[in-house]
Amino acid sequence: MAVAARKASRSDAAPSAVKSRTARKTQSPAQKKGAAGFTKDQDLFAYREMLLIRRFEEKAGQMYGMGLIGGFCHLYIGQEAVVVGMQMATKEGDQVITGYRDHGHMLACGMDSKGVMAELTGRRGGYSKGKGGSMHMFSKEKHFYGGHGIVGAQVSLGTGIAFANRYRKNGNVCLTYFGDGAANQGQVYESFNMAELWKLPVVFVIENNRYAMGTSVSRASAQTDFSKRGASFNIPGEQVDGMDVRAVMAAGERAIEWARSGKGPYILEMQTYRYRGHSMSDPAKYRSKDEVQRMREEHDPIEQVRRRLIDQWKLSEDELKAVDAKVREIVNEAAEFATNDQEPDVAELYTDILK
Repeated sequence: MAVAARKASRSDAAPSAVKSRTARKTQSPAQKKGAAGFTKDQDLFAYREMLLIRRFEEKAGQMYGMGLIGGFCHLYIGQEAVVVGMQMATKEGDQVITGYRDHGHMLACGMDSKGVMAELTGRRGGYSKGKGGSMHMFSKEKHFYGGHGIVGAQVSLGTGIAFANRYRKNGNVCLTYFGDGAANQGQVYESFNMAELWKLPVVFVIENNRYAMGTSVSRASAQTDFSKRGASFNIPGEQVDGMDVRAVMAAGERAIEWARSGKGPYILEMQTYRYRGHSMSDPAKYRSKDEVQRMREEHDPIEQVRRRLIDQWKLSEDELKAVDAKVREIVNEAAEFATNDQEPDVAELYTDILK
């Protein structure tokens, strides 16, 4: 199948991940609605993918502290279920575009962890040849269109990608991610209007992690139900438990099918939570440590799947430790590569320039 082939092409993809991606395509209608939950292969796949993002981001945080990563670094720790669940609902050819908290999206799209980490450290083996850094990475092969540093800018760009899909009649859908803070940008609503007017195949995924750059949504947004943000444009929307990968995939399938069938855009508000600050330089003093700890203990997306794998699917602790060990090996190899790869040649300053 096309989706399974896409995952198999990634250099660090595990056989179980490919198998689970194939298995999910044979679900019954009840399973597709989330009524019957995940299969064992789906839970294993989701666990491994989310764990890869978690360990990668933890390592990136360490490398930032060591001075190996410069500039800004926005970690995705806590939000892993959103992008993993959404990617499980896609088909080959569907595109992804997002803001600057983007490492998790890249990995979920199948981009090589070595190339992502090398870009973070500014090395020539990075996805943008070491010239883009954390917020500016792309992969045409994996249909990932960035990583954008300007708040909300990716929403209009994602709408444009969807317009191209409609024009080319290729049947693809663009997943356009942005946060609760970006949801208040004017260009977002201009994009909503055009997307509905032209019935563009785009799913707007609002990752509501509650604090934008450091201000609670209750203090910054008059309408805190972000699923209703498209109401004046007749765009349907729904709120989703963004900490539950099963709920995310089920909602993603509904939204993507809506967009793919020619009905126009759809809004998904993913109610999620980031454990770290806005960026590595943010001490996150606008919330209590108890709040963060409570979210970790009661709603952690990876721990939810881990418990199912043990309780429902009877996997042993040793089997799960083996998955973690493999993921850590992949991340350590990426860090080693990114640390020792050469920096870009000075001549690269004059390449990839539009005149």
